[in-house]
Amino acid sequence: MGFLSKIADGNKRVVKSLGKLADQVIHLEDEIAKLTDDQLREKTEKFKKELAEIEDYSKQEKYLDKILPEAFAIVREGSKRVFQMTPFKVQIMGGIAIHRGDISEMKTGEGKTLTATMPVYLNALTGRGVHVITVNEYLASSQSEEMAQLYNFLGLSVGLNLNAYDTDEKRKAYASDITYSTNNELGFDYLRDNMVTYKKDRVMRPLNFAIIDEVDSILIDEARTPLIISGEAEKSTTLYTQANVFVKMLKDEDDFTYDEKTKAITLTEQGIDKAERMFKIDNLFDVKNVNLMHHINIALKANRTMLKDKDYVVDEGEIMIVDQFTGRTMPGRRFSDGLHQAIEAKEGLEIQNESKTMASITFQNFFRMYNKLSGMTGTAKTEEEEFRNIYNMTVTQIPTNRPIQRIDEADLIFATQKGKFDAVVKDVIELYKKGQPVLLGTVAVETSEYISQLLKKKGVRHDVLNAKNHEREAEIILNAGQKGAVTIATNMAGRGTDIKLGEGVIELGGLAVIGTERHESRRIDDQLRGRSGRQGDVGRSRFYLSLQDELMVRFGSERMQSLMGKLGMNDDTPIESKMVSRAVESAQKRVEGNNFDARKRLLEYDDVLRKQREIIYGERNDIIEKDDVQDIVKDMIKSSVERGVNYHLVANEEEIDYEALLHFIEDSYLKPDMLKLDDIRGKDYEDIVEVVLEKIKQQYQSQVEDFDDQMSEFERMIVLRTIDRKWTDHIDTMDQLRTGIHLRSYGQINPLREYQNEGLDLFETMLNEIEDEVSKYILKSTIDRGEHVQREQVEIGEAKHASANDGKEKVKPKPIVKDEQVGRNDPCPCGSGKKYKNCHGQS
Repeated sequence: MGFLSKIADGNKRVVKSLGKLADQVIHLEDEIAKLTDDQLREKTEKFKKELAEIEDYSKQEKYLDKILPEAFAIVREGSKRVFQMTPFKVQIMGGIAIHRGDISEMKTGEGKTLTATMPVYLNALTGRGVHVITVNEYLASSQSEEMAQLYNFLGLSVGLNLNAYDTDEKRKAYASDITYSTNNELGFDYLRDNMVTYKKDRVMRPLNFAIIDEVDSILIDEARTPLIISGEAEKSTTLYTQANVFVKMLKDEDDFTYDEKTKAITLTEQGIDKAERMFKIDNLFDVKNVNLMHHINIALKANRTMLKDKDYVVDEGEIMIVDQFTGRTMPGRRFSDGLHQAIEAKEGLEIQNESKTMASITFQNFFRMYNKLSGMTGTAKTEEEEFRNIYNMTVTQIPTNRPIQRIDEADLIFATQKGKFDAVVKDVIELYKKGQPVLLGTVAVETSEYISQLLKKKGVRHDVLNAKNHEREAEIILNAGQKGAVTIATNMAGRGTDIKLGEGVIELGGLAVIGTERHESRRIDDQLRGRSGRQGDVGRSRFYLSLQDELMVRFGSERMQSLMGKLGMNDDTPIESKMVSRAVESAQKRVEGNNFDARKRLLEYDDVLRKQREIIYGERNDIIEKDDVQDIVKDMIKSSVERGVNYHLVANEEEIDYEALLHFIEDSYLKPDMLKLDDIRGKDYEDIVEVVLEKIKQQYQSQVEDFDDQMSEFERMIVLRTIDRKWTDHIDTMDQLRTGIHLRSYGQINPLREYQNEGLDLFETMLNEIEDEVSKYILKSTIDRGEHVQREQVEIGEAKHASANDGKEKVKPKPIVKDEQVGRNDPCPCGSGKKYKNCHGQS
């Protein structure tokens, strides 16, 4: 059986092979140490030159595998000279796993930042660019500044991509061998790059290799919501206020029911009657009342399920979302689907306008575009299935440099929250008197403030690190391991930074971590535990739970409540049981499963748009890159003519109306009197198409002569502007289709399949409309001789993640600029001298 278990344990085999390769790197240590600083840099130049001669990507990868031991040894030596730190064997192993495109799971304090330097250096040698991605700009800035010393020493350039940077600064950052950035900024830059009208305005290079720090946070936690660039939609905000007033009058249980487990809210018959009376309508479920129904549901959700100081905080008249995984506020981000406006109404704030989606992408689809993707974190094994299924990445658990000495004690379960918090305070006071530092982890802002009040009453000095006080994060975390320090932190708990122990703390038992509630994700609990016991330090951790905690209420505390009652237990005698801890873990697994399903569903829907996005972005790139787009335009005109003629012939098969066909051709493609009725009367489809295309050829040639040397730029401008306008309208339509598609399931119809089918029909219609509009504009337009043709870009409003913007200075979202109204009998603005109705006003 032992033999079989060895075969089954794939991680052990991988770790063993990584160890052998790491030994080769260490073996080169003495040889590389003899090289001078200049000779180390010469090695970099030699590798870069040899890689530049290999064009094929897969051959480059083989070459990188061949030089890996030497390249890693060079980085180790460089690190020794620059930082006076030499990466351990386990760090080399982690670096090899990252280079292979896998996730390196390394415990807190094992030096992930230094581990990444080796695969970053190796892959940067190709000149294709390496992106090092962090969860926030603070970490991106500090890491790039620190690590640039090493990379510059070895002869590589380092760039930093920040939200506040302008186009030139961003382009310079992306042109570097190594670029540090946040995931949001990368996604938005990709979307913006696919909205530019000139090649020179792009900032990014093709996506090559990405290393994601805290990979589970970015690819799992943040993957539930897409990145969105939006413009403003003109919708009234009064309905939010009215719906808010209405739901505040409703009574729990009588007018609506609320399910704690699913967080679903439903109006009762009595509630529906009240709504119909309040809004003076006959039937709330009538199709014309869908919008009102949506506003009532969203107002119920805002008032009943969205809690102030837990899900959001109010800061200077604005709703700030609190990230449930990190406890940080997310400035500028907004809840989607009208929920943000509903919360603004609930809190009595000014209601911001809704927005129209112009470009969007999910993190799953964005990161899957990289040639190679890898990451590192302290906690990824619980989500390995998702990493493998969606990103094709495996999780390799790297052993610690020294054995873990932290003691993880069994959970203590109390009947009530009061009993739980009393016990927590008692435990903290004992540790405080002893001088042992304590890190108290809470799930919500309000919990951290409640415990802070309890400790103040007992005279315990402490620091609070939550969404309202995150500016002092680095300073608080720096002191959290000192003697007598008590730190209350929401889940972020200084993720990405180490809590170093002060003098004499090891003798007291190291850092004590106390969790006041289990998070719905096991990874977040593991991260909190992992703040203690870094690099083989001693430490302890324990979670205090109560049957009134949200996770316990949602998943099966009834059985345990009755069990505690039967045993006559109260808050003075908590249960300390591995069985209970296992029950909590199984509840967490169920929530994680639900969350995985939600992310998978989002990806399935975005996959429909992904294929369409690839076609449109590919077409746009062709148009921007090509010197001449004449071939594209001619193909569009031919396709439009064939479709138009076919439609008129098929629609009137019994008696073809040749006059109507002639009018259509003149309206769409030709100047008056270029085509006579006799040219097409009585002819079949092929002959008519041939005649029309011949006339169009003449018309097109006269356009080329009129436009002189500006024709090429004019064609490019028309095609780009048409594609952009139609595409943004299409995305918004798809967005709205997605919002209501789930209702189809009530009719026993698969909503995803319906979305795929309808999405395809809408896309094909859009492509046809692009061809028709381009044909008409190019063949029917005229230009003043002195006029200069210039491409216009669709105006971009805000960029959002999770229906949240990317934190830029608040820019008022702008709609797509529409042409001003021209009267039908006014002169046409194009300068042809004709009336508008006889020129560009023809429909």
